[in-house]
Amino acid sequence: MNILIKNGTLITASDTFQADILVEGEKISLVGKDLTAADDTVVVDAAGKLVMPGGVDPHVHLNLPMFGTVCSDDHYTGHKAAAFGGTTTAIDFIPHGPGSFRENIDLWHSRADDLAAIDFSFHMNVERVNDEVRKEFHVLGEEGISSLKVFSAYNRRMRLQDGDIFKVLKMAGEYGYLTMLHAENGDVIDQLVEEAMENGNTSPIWHARTRPAWGAVEAALRGFALAEQAASPLYLVHMNAGGEVDMLQYARERGLPVMGETCPQYMFFTEEHLQRPDGAKWICSPPMRSKTDNERIWKGVVEGTIQTIGTDHCPFFFDGTKPIIYEGKPVAIPGKELGKENFTQIPNGLPAIGDRLIIMWTTAVGTGKITPNQFVALCSTNPAKIFGMYPRKGSLMPGADADIVIWDAEKTMEYGVKVAQHRTDYNLFEGWQIKGYPEKVFLRGNLIVDSQKWLGKAGMGRFLQRNTSAEVI
Repeated sequence: MNILIKNGTLITASDTFQADILVEGEKISLVGKDLTAADDTVVVDAAGKLVMPGGVDPHVHLNLPMFGTVCSDDHYTGHKAAAFGGTTTAIDFIPHGPGSFRENIDLWHSRADDLAAIDFSFHMNVERVNDEVRKEFHVLGEEGISSLKVFSAYNRRMRLQDGDIFKVLKMAGEYGYLTMLHAENGDVIDQLVEEAMENGNTSPIWHARTRPAWGAVEAALRGFALAEQAASPLYLVHMNAGGEVDMLQYARERGLPVMGETCPQYMFFTEEHLQRPDGAKWICSPPMRSKTDNERIWKGVVEGTIQTIGTDHCPFFFDGTKPIIYEGKPVAIPGKELGKENFTQIPNGLPAIGDRLIIMWTTAVGTGKITPNQFVALCSTNPAKIFGMYPRKGSLMPGADADIVIWDAEKTMEYGVKVAQHRTDYNLFEGWQIKGYPEKVFLRGNLIVDSQKWLGKAGMGRFLQRNTSAEVI
């Protein structure tokens, strides 16, 4: 089916202009003024609306096992929530479980492919470095996976020591892969958690107090230094501390091939939220920091030190003993109540994949902190470029996939769990007044969201084979 979107104001990462868009099949075929099309073309009038490329979320976790349960969104429910928020592409992480890379990749495809409701790809965690891993590094590129993640935290589980991170960076550089770093100090965390337990400090606030910001700051700088010495690019995930922005700025000013991502939760919330009676809702790793950190992260976004805004979406029920109704059926999944007596047993993660564009438009574009073009760059175009999907994704140019959002910049509502489509029982932004909302969302020319009506389905999302040696921006 062909579609002609007329009379809209197009917003790209670089330009704002009046134009029509002709979609033929799954691709954008023409962009220009006063376009016409055949009689059987569906005409969509976007007068008074903005037209943008679909959002690209570079950092999500779906169907992820943790602490004896599993996060509450799978690749259908999470993708559906993303679509309602204007996101049409999301990249999930594959745990480095027992077996080879290919076996783990096949396992994650078996979980995702039949459920996917938007287009998707994978990052690969690298949680051990040995001869087997070195011999199979080529498999990632062959499977269309051009990025991998390493950790300086989670001792005895996912953490790599600096020497192994350096080895991964060098191998990644040889294959044109991008290495991503979760930056915290696992040794300090373990010591502080042990002390907290000995002293009976088990409430949610101690999750933040045992993961100090300085651990993230020094680990970030170590990561940047390792990347420079390995001559390989590095992408710092979920930047949460103001000092990390300082380190990223320091490294980029010296020409290092490094980039950074933050998430909405680190721009709006602090560790004080963990002291509330429902503080477990805000537990994620890394944790919330201070208002000063919020402000520095905002400054990094506004000034362009930070390249992308992701979500680190990994939702759990606040109270998994009480079912919610999802698509007409009761659903209850064990969640954060598992750690009601001990913060170390609270599943780490938040719902956010559907909130990102809506909240950032209201708070960043709506307040004049960033332009609509910066919004598109941060939430769509930059992640598409960095992760080897541009211009297929993140653009409105001819030949691109017709992932298109028609945005009503004047629509207002009270936001919260009743609006967001995550399969969980709470929303971090409950009661917030928002202005700006996706009216129609197209995935490869298919209308999947129409005025808050769901038209998508499981299995219509496609896995994206991504390019290696993508752009460092």
